[in-house]
Amino acid sequence: MKNETTYKKSGVDINRGNKFIKLIKPILRSTFRSEVMGDIGGFGGLFSIDKDKFSKPVLVSSSDGVGTKLKIAFMMNRHDTVGLDLVAMCVNDIVVQGAEPLFFLDYLSTGKLVPKKAKKIIGGIVKGCIEANCSLIGGETAEMPGFYRDGEYDLAGFAVGIVENEKIVDGSAINSKDKVIGIASSGLHSNGFSLARKVLFDDLKLSITDEIPEIRRTLGDELLEPTKIYVKTILNLINDFTIHGIIHITGGGILDNLPRILPQKCQAVINKNSWVKPPIFTFLQENGKIAEQEMQRTFNNGLGMIIVVPDNHNNVEKILTRLKTLGETGYLIGEIMPRKEGENQAVLIS
Repeated sequence: MKNETTYKKSGVDINRGNKFIKLIKPILRSTFRSEVMGDIGGFGGLFSIDKDKFSKPVLVSSSDGVGTKLKIAFMMNRHDTVGLDLVAMCVNDIVVQGAEPLFFLDYLSTGKLVPKKAKKIIGGIVKGCIEANCSLIGGETAEMPGFYRDGEYDLAGFAVGIVENEKIVDGSAINSKDKVIGIASSGLHSNGFSLARKVLFDDLKLSITDEIPEIRRTLGDELLEPTKIYVKTILNLINDFTIHGIIHITGGGILDNLPRILPQKCQAVINKNSWVKPPIFTFLQENGKIAEQEMQRTFNNGLGMIIVVPDNHNNVEKILTRLKTLGETGYLIGEIMPRKEGENQAVLIS
């Protein structure tokens, strides 16, 4: 019938979606670990756990998104990095508990599926999964006409990892006199972009193509710098050193995230001048007239991960040396002190 009503006419093209799945299958398979069972396209992804490797395995899960950093990707029409951000936000939350990421699933929703653009997004996810040594075993791509502006989309990610029960890192072993080590971030990562966009584009009227002398590249390139994935680094440290606590510095910054793993009897005293802060943070604070407390609760300010370690047997020096060997920049940023009733658990000092 000529005037027959169809799903395609309403904006959803099933055939286009099926072709897209066929298009990305080869790159998805490149992430498969040996434990993956079956192939892409089933109703659920299958993953076999090596029972000989664990006596009391515990699964660790995480779900996250990229937030309004996606707005920068839309402005630049660049879509090959936000997928890596998506993986990073999930697997970094898993590894801080001592767990090894196993597999990942993604959710991509858009008004109209553009296969070429979507392939770039998935390509970023694949790159992140390979970097984290986890398998992309499934997901969902949804066309939702009328729900998004033209050219826009949203992303969500879901990761599952595994850890031996007795090797879970939860902060319970943290004691007074432990040392606090920070590991450098690659920039803003994927938090604080609503404030950053307001300052840079609404208040200062800057463009993504503007080059800022202090930053030495365009704003667009700086803001789209992918979130660093710390999985291999953290697992390497856990394998050879005693680690009492690990913190992923995301929304809430050091002030809100560090106390999440501290025992009530402890507080962390941090020297905020003990690490090198990337220029983008100073630029935002000075030009946006952002108070110090607001900066510390909104951005990572140059530290993507924090670890708490016992201060014995030159442990700190050895860890800092190992971080350098692994291509990371580490800093001794503070220590754990006894906490009196009513005191904050994370304290920043100048």
